[in-house]
Amino acid sequence: MAYWLFKTEPDAFSIDDLANRPDQTEPWDGVRNYQARNFLRDGVKLGDKIFIYHSSCKLVGIAGVAEVVKEGYPDTTQFNPESKYYDPKSSQENPRWYRVDVKFVEKFSSVLPLSVIKSMEGITELPLVKKGGRLSIMPVQEGEWQQLYDAAKG
Repeated sequence: MAYWLFKTEPDAFSIDDLANRPDQTEPWDGVRNYQARNFLRDGVKLGDKIFIYHSSCKLVGIAGVAEVVKEGYPDTTQFNPESKYYDPKSSQENPRWYRVDVKFVEKFSSVLPLSVIKSMEGITELPLVKKGGRLSIMPVQEGEWQQLYDAAKG
């Protein structure tokens, strides 16, 4: 099993939205960065754990946990001209963008803020705390996952 952090803007899709979906499951679509796409297509596997991270909001940080319930497959929004994620250079035969399905596991009683994450001594490899760590999908090392999870559970 691997560990990941997926960023989302909570006014567009939050941990609560995931919890309220049918079967508490949702395709994680709309990723339009090639490195993040490669993680979704090649790295993220069934059963992997994900931190759901709220960004571009008042309280930025880790809000909860989800689990991968379907591995990478073509993101159908790329084929829909009505979608804001439409990509005219993509085709059914040669899709450019991928998604995974995630299932709600738990919401933390409060968000673990980025400011706290950055101040944690053992958190040094997480791309989130490194310069240029702006990807929406990023790997989390197991030891750092456990430390962040313990801090979030308080």
